[in-house]
Parts: sequence; C-alpha cells; structure tokens
Amino acid sequence: MARVAGGDREAYAMLYDQMAPRVYGLVRAVVRDAAFAEEVTQEVMLATWQTAWRYDPARGTPRTWVLTMAHRRAVDRVRSEQSARDRNDRYATARAARAFDEVAEAVETRLEHHEIAAALHGLSALQRQSVELAYYGGYTYREVADLLDIPLGTVKTRIRDGLVTLRARLPPTTLA
Repeated sequence: MARVAGGDREAYAMLYDQMAPRVYGLVRAVVRDAAFAEEVTQEVMLATWQTAWRYDPARGTPRTWVLTMAHRRAVDRVRSEQSARDRNDRYATARAARAFDEVAEAVETRLEHHEIAAALHGLSALQRQSVELAYYGGYTYREVADLLDIPLGTVKTRIRDGLVTLRARLPPTTLA
C-alpha cells in the first residue's frame, strides 16, 4: 500500500489483480445487479488508487480497508437507487390520471339533463323559448331578438328572469 500511495503503477496493478475480483464479489452480493456491481467495483478500485495515502496499517490489512470501502459504496448505491425509484413512484402516482366510473358519470349526466328539462318546463313559454334559443340553439341575444321579432331589451329580460327561475329550481350541483 505504501508503494501504491507513492504512485507505483506496478504495485497498484498487483493490488488491482488481487482485490478487484473480491471487491466485485462483495459488491455483487450487496447490489445484486452485475452492471451496478461493475461500476461500483471500478469506483472502489479508482478510490483505492487515489486515496491509498489514507490507508493506516494500524487499523487493519489492505484487504480489510479495500473491502470496507467496497461495502460502503455498495450500500450507498443501493440506497441511491431505492431513493430514485421511490421518487419516481411518488411522481408517477401524483401525476396518474384518476380513474372514474363511466357508468356513474353517464347516469349523473342523464339525471342532470332530466332535472334541467323539468325546470325548463316550469318557465313561462316566452322565457323558455328565449332561453332555449340562446343556450341550446347557440344564438346571440341579438339573433334571438331578430328571430322572435322583439326588442333586444325584452330578450335580455326574459333570459335573465328565466335563468333566475332555473337557478332557484335546480340543485346547486346541477349548475356547476
């Protein structure tokens, strides 16, 4: 390790040949993915070369030092990958379209149409005619006035009064 710390490439090559298979085996057991194990092994062996000066023989053998570094990096990789999966799952869940019951939606729409039709029959014939032309016929107030041959102000009054009556007769959810 002293020679590796001093930049001796031959010493590092010997250390690499001896330790890389053991590091890979340990890392593979932790991360359980061959590609990740190869990446982490490369990171550990590079870190061994770059930080060999930190090795302290009083604290253990070079093998222990390298394998401890390998285990820590492997655990960090597992945690990082799990964190990324959790983050992606939370994002997907938050963005997922909420399913709805199409049958219930159709029934509710049909009931609303029925309530509106019943409420329209409660209007006077003049109000109903003006409201139906404007809202179901798609005509502007001016066009309704021309079709009925009455003043624009009268059409506005009939439609306003008709809508007030409808609002009073329909439940609030129908108007939403």
